[in-house]
Amino acid sequence: MSGKVYIVGGGPGDPGLITVKGLKVLRQADVVLYDRLISPELLREIRNGAELIYVGKERGEAEIQEGINALLLKKARMGLTVVRLKGGDPYVFGRGEEECLFLIERGVECEVIPGVTSAIAGPAYAGIPVTSRWYSSGFSVVTGQRADGSAMDLDYIPKKGTVVLLMSVSRVEEVAENLMKVRSERTPVAVIEKATTEGQRVLTCTLRELAKTVREHNVTSPALIVVGEVVELRNKLWKFK
Repeated sequence: MSGKVYIVGGGPGDPGLITVKGLKVLRQADVVLYDRLISPELLREIRNGAELIYVGKERGEAEIQEGINALLLKKARMGLTVVRLKGGDPYVFGRGEEECLFLIERGVECEVIPGVTSAIAGPAYAGIPVTSRWYSSGFSVVTGQRADGSAMDLDYIPKKGTVVLLMSVSRVEEVAENLMKVRSERTPVAVIEKATTEGQRVLTCTLRELAKTVREHNVTSPALIVVGEVVELRNKLWKFK
């Protein structure tokens, strides 16, 4: 009899941001496959005797996606309760849908437990709301590059509102140039490194200054970029953090 796989969003870094349901399932798991950015504190919630497997995709040192899929299938077919623990939310550039479809097509029960995405929590921890009655009535979450490694798709960049860019700092010059084709170079921008963790760092600038700011301050992944007038609220809201 097959077991069950739970694809769980572990939140963006702060271990306290995992959901109650996600934490409950994590504590019940027989096997946990976890990503690179999962907090060590969160891993300590896993029960004694459970198998813990690192599958973070970091420059080839861990398993590729096909290998992760195969491992999930193998463990589930052993009748085990399996948790695939992902950073952020599984369905926000987390490839959770790929893993879930792979398992369902092979007759394995799979349940996705949403998580808090860094696209919302990161700005919030920096004193920046992604929406505001005064500044922005909507927001978009966009990746800096497509799955095939090509440049970001400008069709997803709105002319108004907030844009949150994930996986973008490694090619920030290209990202900034593309954004300035749609938005004013004077648009406020925030760069948030290691969002929601103790090592979080926030830099603010204009869109024109974005690439220079990232390079001069040696910003590294994980980091996100917030573009829009809501960034100006940080000056008023940050003091309450």
